[in-house]
Amino acid sequence: MPPSSTPAPSLPPAAAPQSAPVHPRPAATTLIVRDHGGRLEVLMLLRSAQASFMPATHVFPGGAVDREDADHLAAADEPVDTITQRLLLGELSPALAVAALRECFEECGLWLGVDLHPGDAGDIERARLRLARERLCGGSSNIADLARELGLPLATSALHPWSHWVTPLGLPKRFDTRFFVVRLPAGQTPVVDAAEATELAWWHPAEALQRHRGGEFDLALATRRSLEELAAFADVASLLGAAAALREMAPRHPRVTHTHAGRRWPILVEHPAYVEVCKLDPLGHGRAYSTLAPGLPVEIAPGVQRLTAPNPGMMTGPGTNTYLLDTGDGGVVVLDPGPLMEAHAEAILAACAGRPIRAVLVTHTHIDHAPAAALLPGDAPRIGLPPPAAGRHDGSFTPDVLPDDGAWFEWGMLTLQAIHTPGHASNHVCWWLAREALLFTGDHLMQGSTVVIDPPDGDMAVYLDKLRTLPDRLPDLAWLAPGHGFLMDRPAWHVARLLAHRAAREAKVLAALVHTGPARPVELLVHVYDDVAGRLHGAAERSLLAHLIKLQHEGRVAESPDGHWRLN
Repeated sequence: MPPSSTPAPSLPPAAAPQSAPVHPRPAATTLIVRDHGGRLEVLMLLRSAQASFMPATHVFPGGAVDREDADHLAAADEPVDTITQRLLLGELSPALAVAALRECFEECGLWLGVDLHPGDAGDIERARLRLARERLCGGSSNIADLARELGLPLATSALHPWSHWVTPLGLPKRFDTRFFVVRLPAGQTPVVDAAEATELAWWHPAEALQRHRGGEFDLALATRRSLEELAAFADVASLLGAAAALREMAPRHPRVTHTHAGRRWPILVEHPAYVEVCKLDPLGHGRAYSTLAPGLPVEIAPGVQRLTAPNPGMMTGPGTNTYLLDTGDGGVVVLDPGPLMEAHAEAILAACAGRPIRAVLVTHTHIDHAPAAALLPGDAPRIGLPPPAAGRHDGSFTPDVLPDDGAWFEWGMLTLQAIHTPGHASNHVCWWLAREALLFTGDHLMQGSTVVIDPPDGDMAVYLDKLRTLPDRLPDLAWLAPGHGFLMDRPAWHVARLLAHRAAREAKVLAALVHTGPARPVELLVHVYDDVAGRLHGAAERSLLAHLIKLQHEGRVAESPDGHWRLN
């Protein structure tokens, strides 16, 4: 970590300002597949380096819907209503199916849904298709007229729905694209158009992904994810069977972000940073980060900066978050100063940028949250509950002010409320910033994982009670700023998910005791935490014990003098 005299990583450059996001054009993409050599392969094109969209990138055939595509629906081999329902198009136009067929014929010379026979008869048909393709690409005919002249169906029935992608906000060209899977017609061979695309090849999905990871292939996120999905199928029949079983098609909306290494990086909704990126970069300029970088201050709300400590690990995730809150009168409040690391203390002071520290608050005194308070200069009051004797606490933290539950604190224009939330630690306090509907949760609520409840300081029953009552106590709560991870929205949903998870884990404890009879916690571990990596079993055993103690207080289990637990 650089010393405080070294500049922190800078923000990514701003994209060109936009008055409003570009509206995405409807588009269609076809994943043309075949069985070859005992495995599934998919057709991919290499776009020209001069292409205006995704140059020099490996893609699947496809393109935007033309205005005339809707006029050609009458030539389809199934009714319009059937196209819409079968392809799960929802409110999107069934012209997408025509666009998929037309683009494939233009780019690859394949007339989808039509098998050609070998021999002279097939050769004649292939020659007619080559001439028809030239007329279509030259603009002298349209796909419906060609279908009638060739006597071939416009086989929308050959298409199977697969996925729905929308180009990220902030880009100059955007598409609302449906991906379809389709079997390669027998007797037809794809031929590159040598205009928008310069090469085509058949790839086993896993091999294409390996080339991408090796730096040989440029792949867009949607292409990469599609290849990952295709790689799960052994043959075309199983893939088309999965496509036929789809009953809904939720759109995927990637967001463009930056990593702290300076790379532009698209992420999807399942990424931990997605919600935060949407909040901080609503127009998609690409100025939000998808990584938590030590020493990099990130403004998560007006007057609120997050600074992640350089202490990533099994129990701390990407690192412990310190929050710097502007008081509005030239000062700053430091919340959770973090671990005893000089580099992090220097980063805090650098982010304070000369502003005096008015107060140092802690959510609790575990050793990754409180010790750096001793490294901060000045005599600003330390506010928090004192460390208990048990547990991995910072015994040197001596608070100047003990916050009562519900007490309000004010510094300049900054007002915070202390919310007692024991359970993970007996001295745990969340801090409520009402003006932003934001709660600094410490380890009461974390992103992506459950917290360890470590008796005797940790108490499962108390933890669950405080968790259960939190949404009612703070009905306006909209955002969670955890001690580890990114901003989280939908607090009530996260609370409900955690309660359900803990209830399921408790049920596994009881089921394990039925299976094993009287047992020690370490013997129950493999049954109760069979879904958890072995490296985490030490911490998991502590939470298992916390469940047993809770059940003991409820009279449902009992512990014998030799340390075995049994059902009552």
